[in-house]
Amino acid sequence: MPIHTVCETVQSTKMLRVVSWNINGIRRPLQGLGCQVPSNCSTVLRHVLEELDADIVCLQETKVTRDALMEPLAVVEGYNSYFSFSRGQSGYSGVATFCKDSVTPVAAEEGLSGLFATLNGDIGCYGNMTEFTQEQLRALDSEGRALLTQHKICTWEGKERPLTLINVYCPYANPGRPERLTFKMRFYRLLQIRAEALLAAGCHVIILGDLNTAHRPIDHCDAGNLECFEEDPGRKWMDGLISELEYQTESHVAPFIDSYRYFYPKQERAFTCWSVITGARRLNYGSRVDYVLGDRTLIVDTFQDAFLLPEVMGSDHCPVGAVLNVSCVPAKQCPALCTRFLPEFAGTQLKILGFLVPREQALKRGQPVLQPSHEAQVQKQQKIQAHRHSSRPRKRQGGSRRRQKDLLSYFQPSASLSQTSDVELPRLPLVATLLTPKPPEENMTTTMVDEQTKDSEVKDEKEVQTSFWKSVLSGPSPAPLCRGHREPCVMRIVKKPGPNQGRHFYVCARPQGPPNDPSSNCNFFFWSRPS
Repeated sequence: MPIHTVCETVQSTKMLRVVSWNINGIRRPLQGLGCQVPSNCSTVLRHVLEELDADIVCLQETKVTRDALMEPLAVVEGYNSYFSFSRGQSGYSGVATFCKDSVTPVAAEEGLSGLFATLNGDIGCYGNMTEFTQEQLRALDSEGRALLTQHKICTWEGKERPLTLINVYCPYANPGRPERLTFKMRFYRLLQIRAEALLAAGCHVIILGDLNTAHRPIDHCDAGNLECFEEDPGRKWMDGLISELEYQTESHVAPFIDSYRYFYPKQERAFTCWSVITGARRLNYGSRVDYVLGDRTLIVDTFQDAFLLPEVMGSDHCPVGAVLNVSCVPAKQCPALCTRFLPEFAGTQLKILGFLVPREQALKRGQPVLQPSHEAQVQKQQKIQAHRHSSRPRKRQGGSRRRQKDLLSYFQPSASLSQTSDVELPRLPLVATLLTPKPPEENMTTTMVDEQTKDSEVKDEKEVQTSFWKSVLSGPSPAPLCRGHREPCVMRIVKKPGPNQGRHFYVCARPQGPPNDPSSNCNFFFWSRPS
């Protein structure tokens, strides 16, 4: 009987499809699909994964920490999942990778520096990181921005090679916080060191996720109006990482290729992220910051296609992905980082209910039950007898026993009043008998005048109150009309720290779009006057 290799055995399986998506909170798309009960989230999340139709799904910005991670989100039937959490801030950052059981990785690791490695199922190959301090490395990996899974693949030639997927959510450089730009560039540098070290060890590498930088002007909706677009430090770093066939020179050949631009180098308006505030997605006015990068050999030899999924809603980003002509050899057991091995999900974490088993049930199970000693039983009996003796009612001396008063006793007639009830008090004549009686017509007229006077007073009082509350609660003034479309504007508030923080202003209500599109925002701006 002929002996077949592992690659020959799995050669007939389907091609490998990978998808990356900045989900902007792993629970938000589930809520958008109607997942209200936590017990149903597993089914809904599985539905999301199946709709993406991928063997490996890499999610960014999950915004969930380990203490808030529910089992339905962590353990999905048919998949093995891996999470990296932010260790300093709740509801911030975080990445997760979901692999079908047919592509179970042979190793998985959290972070890029190796400081969070568990030495059990880690990937290794860290490169030279001496330019960073231990504090810097720990800070870079403490925000939950990188997750690595290593798979065993077989190419169409029958070659077996390791493939490492680096799921990343790169930092955003806030213009108002210069230190975040430094943090972002350090993260970029650490990512490149780790990826190149894996390549040097003979491993294929795919970097996929939200890189938070639009590489070329074609990847940005308004690159022409951005000052020093090409001089951005993030774009300069990408120039050194990504090789483009039309720009590469013999002196510099970058190790990675942008898979989407490899297949669609001239495709315009291929954006993956849009502003939610301006509604820019309606007119496709955004940027491409989500990528699937592969090493040169892997892209040229195995990549069949790259794609965007702008029709998938639920986030301010859309999924991106690629298809590889390779077969994956699943591992027999999931790596130690798999969430199903966490104590809270593996059933090994002790719970308080485990200490409250009834005594009879424990005896049936054969569990040892603590029995009190003989001395303890004697002391317990003495305490019970002493308590019974002290709780007996004592007899009062003198044989008289005073009963507690009843509530009705306070409503009985007093004895002093009953004794003086026979005394007759002098009767005074009624006041009405001293007054001269008026005729019925005059009484009726007086009553009608009094009622009319009261009605007018009540009406005047209501009018005064109404005018007062209208002056106090006048409500917002009507929104002004924009100059471009003569339509009511929408009110916004300044959230950026500065002298105008908290001020309100009006802008055009239409979505942001190309300047030459008459249906897009007309850029009308008007400060709201303080009331």
